[in-house]
Amino acid sequence: MADSPPCPPGAPGVYEFFAGGGMVRAGLGEGWRCRFANDIDPAKAAAYRANWGDGELRLGDIGALTPADLPGTAELMWGSFPCQDLSLAGAGAGLAGARSGTFHTFWNLARGLAAEGRGPAIVAVENVCGALTSRGGRDFDALCAAWADAGYLFGALVINADRFLPQSRPRRFVIGVRGDVAVDPALLAHGPEAPFHPPSLVRAAARLPRETAKRMVWWRLPVPAAAPPGLADLIEADGAALPWHSDEQTRRLLGLMSPVNQAKVEAARAAGGRRVGALYRRTRRTPDGGKAQRAEVRFDLAGCLRTPGGGSSRQTLLIVDEGRVRSRLMSAREMARLMGLPDSYRLPASHSAACHLAGDGVAVPVVRHLARHLFEPLVAGREVALRAA
Repeated sequence: MADSPPCPPGAPGVYEFFAGGGMVRAGLGEGWRCRFANDIDPAKAAAYRANWGDGELRLGDIGALTPADLPGTAELMWGSFPCQDLSLAGAGAGLAGARSGTFHTFWNLARGLAAEGRGPAIVAVENVCGALTSRGGRDFDALCAAWADAGYLFGALVINADRFLPQSRPRRFVIGVRGDVAVDPALLAHGPEAPFHPPSLVRAAARLPRETAKRMVWWRLPVPAAAPPGLADLIEADGAALPWHSDEQTRRLLGLMSPVNQAKVEAARAAGGRRVGALYRRTRRTPDGGKAQRAEVRFDLAGCLRTPGGGSSRQTLLIVDEGRVRSRLMSAREMARLMGLPDSYRLPASHSAACHLAGDGVAVPVVRHLARHLFEPLVAGREVALRAA
């Protein structure tokens, strides 16, 4: 992908923070020009450079950056800041935590650019849906207040990657547009609309302070018309890089299943042919109040990919072929496909590093949907207004 054609003249620019392997860049596509990218992780930075070249990426702590480090202007500033303090698996520190609190550093850069007359027309962040309720909703209030206090209109969306890919990956997006940018009314809904404004988001919005809520809009996005590919369509054939489990290992996995999940496997056996399922392990409460590890399987889509760390983060494929059941870990290439990356994307040689890259990333077709139906119309409207001025 490093050999992709150059952006067309006049392409809108983007500053990408917490860039990982450049999945946002992949989703924006060739019609956008990356002006600057940043990540603190050397392994992710190596993958970024392998795919996009050396020019735009700055490796290091975002806290060490100042607006002077960001060249020129960019229509879009994107930040997929760390989710650990906001997720259900985190410690609940929210935006006060050391990792998720880097949002404030990101926003300070945005404010610094605005003070220099270089404020991006659009500022967007992506994170887990736990940001809607973390610390009793105070984190969502703080996020929204950042845009409102800076004079941006803003709206939030919850988009699940399963609209585009066979992976359940709901994520919360807050997208703000600078107050002087003309917004086409066609981009706005009169109120929350399914499926991108679920009840959890509506409740969070209802809790916003009045002055913040005055700056909130409901972005309108079309629902994708095309059905996503099936899980089996993205799975490698028997030549995958990872070995199959032994029969005993597979039996142990099946033995961790509840009757409901065992019934899914038996139904796949009875159906004949080849069925591909994604299996992941969870810790569940037992009837006596204890905890036990359970294996759960779906034959329609994978669970949310996570960074590797053992337990439920290591997803397993369960292949039922003419009654025979086999299992193995999901390969790095399969994970990349579940994030919407093409096979031309150059993955790290380390399986662990590649899985970490995918588990921390943004689903590529979700970004493309936002770019096509929201970012690009907003940029086009801004350009029309500038010509008319």
